[in-house]
Amino acid sequence: MTGSERARRAVRLAVTAGRRLGLRADEPRVLHDVFNVLVHLAPDPVVARVPSLTVDSPEEQSERQRRELAVVSWLAGRGTPVVPPSPLVPPEPVTCEDASLTFWQYADERDPMAAAPPESLEARFTEQAGWVAGLHRAMAGYPGELTVLAPVVPAARRALAALRLRPGPLTPSDLDRVEHECAVAEAVAADLAGAFPGARVQAVHGDAPHYNVLRTGQGFLFSDFEDVTLATAEWDLAGSGPQVIEAYVRAGGRRPDAAVLDFMEGARLLQVVAALAVTPRMPELAGMLEPMLPQWRARPPLSAP
Repeated sequence: MTGSERARRAVRLAVTAGRRLGLRADEPRVLHDVFNVLVHLAPDPVVARVPSLTVDSPEEQSERQRRELAVVSWLAGRGTPVVPPSPLVPPEPVTCEDASLTFWQYADERDPMAAAPPESLEARFTEQAGWVAGLHRAMAGYPGELTVLAPVVPAARRALAALRLRPGPLTPSDLDRVEHECAVAEAVAADLAGAFPGARVQAVHGDAPHYNVLRTGQGFLFSDFEDVTLATAEWDLAGSGPQVIEAYVRAGGRRPDAAVLDFMEGARLLQVVAALAVTPRMPELAGMLEPMLPQWRARPPLSAP
């Protein structure tokens, strides 16, 4: 399916679901199209997020989305700068055909990431990393239930089943390594605090929060909490580089533990490899993911501490 076909399908689903909820959705426009398609249901200030690249069933999507909506609603209620669920519809997932959709308040983004010159991105990520320290402090008090080390557990194992059918660039030994690393990640997730004594396990964003920030005329807003999880701060910092980490620490964040960070970076690479399962539906994504394979292969296989 091409990007345009994927986007057209997402618009159709977003408009159908939105109108069921009483939205007008007369002038829908696509804001973003990668793992999710974001559709602004203009003229209403509502953005529908439509999963487009996932191995999850609608029921599994909905379960993750309910956790996300609960966390973001809790954060918004405490004044944390987040893109909140839309107040115009109930804050719950909506199933339409084979997808589960969520609806968010439209934010008028200024200076979007896609428009930023490449030479400015490192400085931008470094600045935004300082904001993440405050987000982690806010999230530390979240009282609700979350799964551990999502989306690697259990998503990587589900992706492995698809990869065994269509391995693409992965060799049989690669697939065996993925099987081993899935088992390691699952064992560590079953007792994260025991695996890393002294580590602070808490709710974290789950998906590079220093990247998932919208800059608006009223300030910055964290977005895309669909991978929200119980983990350590190192999960959000994995792969971000020393400058980002130093900015995080300067802003009051806890300095990462080297052993925990190394494990989380290995788990992140497992997540990247698992994501190859969706490239048949978006071949252009392979060009982003496959260059990471040599880095994954060069590391020792993920192992329990």
